[in-house]
Amino acid sequence: MCSPQEFGMNAWSGRMLTRSRSRSRGPGAGPRRCREEPEPLRKGEAAAERRKSHSPMKHQRKAQRLCVAYEGSDSEKGEGAEPLKVPVWEPQNWQQQLANIRAMRSKKDAPVDHLGAEHCYDSSAPPKVRRYQVLLSLMLSSQTKDQVTAGAMQRLRAQGLTVDSILQTDDATLGKLIYPVGFWRSKVKYIKQTSAILQQCYGGDIPASVAELVALPGVGPKMAHLAMAVAWGIVSGIAVDTHVHRIANRLRWTKKATKSPEETRTALEEWLPRELWHEINGLLVGFGQQTCLPVHPRCQGCLNQALCPAAQGL
Repeated sequence: MCSPQEFGMNAWSGRMLTRSRSRSRGPGAGPRRCREEPEPLRKGEAAAERRKSHSPMKHQRKAQRLCVAYEGSDSEKGEGAEPLKVPVWEPQNWQQQLANIRAMRSKKDAPVDHLGAEHCYDSSAPPKVRRYQVLLSLMLSSQTKDQVTAGAMQRLRAQGLTVDSILQTDDATLGKLIYPVGFWRSKVKYIKQTSAILQQCYGGDIPASVAELVALPGVGPKMAHLAMAVAWGIVSGIAVDTHVHRIANRLRWTKKATKSPEETRTALEEWLPRELWHEINGLLVGFGQQTCLPVHPRCQGCLNQALCPAAQGL
């Protein structure tokens, strides 16, 4: 609001301004001036104002600068305006590429389809024991082929695979049972440590959150997300292993090249619709086992050959 001092004028100068404005206004005139009535000036201020009134240009500029009020639009006020929608990046042709992979994987005959974590536990065991066996199979699967992991799980289950039975098994015997999984010596240590934590802190069950799962020795993000999906039936994120990491980069499903599976997971989750997260791991792992191999990929028999950026350079 304009202050009385800024508006202060005697009656004569006020009338002159009014007549001047009325003459200048017409159809399509500019924005409406403030209509606030000036307050009387104190003695001495009136004389000063009369002296200032002899300089019409200065007075006019001051009046225009202080009194012109502009109406803001609705968008400027934020009333009724819709928030700006930032376009989400997505890969070119990804829907067709995904449809082609589904077609190539329709037989479900890759190793992961029969020997993955969801096939390695004892379905007749109590729920808590089943969940523990799922977690152990995932811990064994790191840097190990599905066939080797499944064989180790069969030997462990033959001994009675529970938290108590593992804790009662000495390290040498446990090592013989899980050999030849990758890094089997380290996994013996991690399995023992994790089993002790589960017994002491979770009553022999496994945690029901990614944060608690990755805090266990020998459990990484990929294992945690798969454990949440298989053991608890909760889709917490995309499980990215070496197959998913490799294929996502070959298809340019990441905005820029990624250097680790965890970086790939973050990049995929930024654009891939959440309803597709549950299937992407098994779909791409099997595709990587059969077609998109780490070395010498079978591009000639791939339906995505014409759509795959990596295939164009081979």
